Amino acid sequence: MKNRKVEIQIDKSIPVSFYSNCVLTDKDFARLSEFIETNLGVKMPPTKKQLLESRLQKRLRALQLSSFSEYCDFVFSPEGMNDELVHMIDLVTTHKTEFFREAEQFDFLLKTALPDLVKNYDAGIKSPLTVWSAGCSTGEEPYTIAMVLSEFKEVCPKKGFDFLIIASDISQRVLEIGRRGIYEDEKIAPIPLEYRKKYLLKSKDRSRGLVRFIPELREKIRFRVINFMDTDFCFREPLNIIFCRNVVIYFDKPTQERLFMRFYNCLQDGGFLFIGHSETMSNMNLPYIRVSNSVYRKVR
Repeated sequence: MKNRKVEIQIDKSIPVSFYSNCVLTDKDFARLSEFIETNLGVKMPPTKKQLLESRLQKRLRALQLSSFSEYCDFVFSPEGMNDELVHMIDLVTTHKTEFFREAEQFDFLLKTALPDLVKNYDAGIKSPLTVWSAGCSTGEEPYTIAMVLSEFKEVCPKKGFDFLIIASDISQRVLEIGRRGIYEDEKIAPIPLEYRKKYLLKSKDRSRGLVRFIPELREKIRFRVINFMDTDFCFREPLNIIFCRNVVIYFDKPTQERLFMRFYNCLQDGGFLFIGHSETMSNMNLPYIRVSNSVYRKVR
């Protein structure tokens, strides 16, 4: 396995059915699921065996491997951990997202959270208001936040308001999409028309059907890899706001509770945590105060 290279030409004489007939054994599933749960926090019960098998079939074909056992040997080798792990992570994590998803939360951000933080904490005045978009996928959420914060900046009652958004994911591939800030026309449908006019640039070649966020908005977002299972998120200063929506639903309850507590420790006093509508903190011993639907606050 030492000399195997990840990027190899596929032998097209080998039929696709050869790889699709490979079966993920219970032993190999146990090896993969244990690693995924321990290092990514993603629940991988036996009911997901078929899902994992179907998603990893394409990697067997790309690597020209004849079995999942061989794939496991490779992905857990030093070379595989360096070159293949990123592909496996990308296949087993979920990247569903859209602009202005759960839009009422952005109304709360604009009309309630931001005015309160500026008025009572001078957030964004002496230093930039800092938002973490955790599990940002391809960037729709951080760009939505950036548009809302830019709108607030125009009406902020205190002069000098500024902001910074840290957008993180475990997948390098989706982060690269976010960094470019280029999206297909159909993806921007949820963005209000007035925002589209202010913050989006159309491609010179209209036939491509692409738009890109203006440089002034892209400059406000820092994309970086963060694994929720890491012991340190490496933030220099406390955060004012955290968005972590529709992510922890894939974790078991003890992992969710530990993660919510770590978010709490990352927030400044008065800071807000936005979670997904399908997620909850009920029956968890956590010091947050619920202030709106799926919005919690750190108040000592």
